[in-house]
Amino acid sequence: MSTRSVEDDEELAMAALRDLQPEEKLERLLAEERELEQERFDLDDAWAVGSWLRATAIERGLGVAVAVAFGEQRVFHVATPGSGAVNDAWLDRKFRVVRHFGHSTLAVRTQYEADGTTFRDSSALDPLLYQAAGGGFPLRVRGALVGVLGVSGLEMHADHELVVEALRAHRSASSA
Repeated sequence: MSTRSVEDDEELAMAALRDLQPEEKLERLLAEERELEQERFDLDDAWAVGSWLRATAIERGLGVAVAVAFGEQRVFHVATPGSGAVNDAWLDRKFRVVRHFGHSTLAVRTQYEADGTTFRDSSALDPLLYQAAGGGFPLRVRGALVGVLGVSGLEMHADHELVVEALRAHRSASSA
C-alpha cells in the first residue's frame, strides 16, 4: 500500500513538467489543451469549476485568485485567504495572453523558450498588460475559444497544474 498523497503525486507531476526540455514541455501542454476541450461549457460549468478550485485551495491552504471569463465578461471570480489584488492584476494579464494567442499562458511562454527567446523579449506586447506565466488556460468548446480559466497566487507551474486538475475533475464529474 502506498503512503503517497494526492499532493505528492501533483508535486511530482509539476516537477516533471518544470524539468522537461521546452520542445517536449510544449508538446505536453498542447496535448493537455486538446484533452481538456469541452463539448459544452456554460455558466453552470464555470460555477462548478470555480467552486471546485475555491474549495480545493481552501482545503490545501493555498492563497489564490480564481477567475473564469467568457469573452470579456468575468462570470466567476473568487479569492482565498493569502491572495491579494496583485493576483487579480496577474489574472488580467494572463487572460489577455490566452485571448491573443489562443493557448495556455504556460504553452505560450514555452513556445518562446523553444524558439530560443523569451516572451518578454520577443512578443512585442506590453508586459504591463500581457504576462505569459502559467495559470491562464483556454476554454474551448468543439474547437472554438469561448473563454479563459485562470489561477494566480502560486508558482506558475503550480497555477497551471491546479487549473488542469480542476478541468479534469470537472470532466470526470460531468461524465459520471
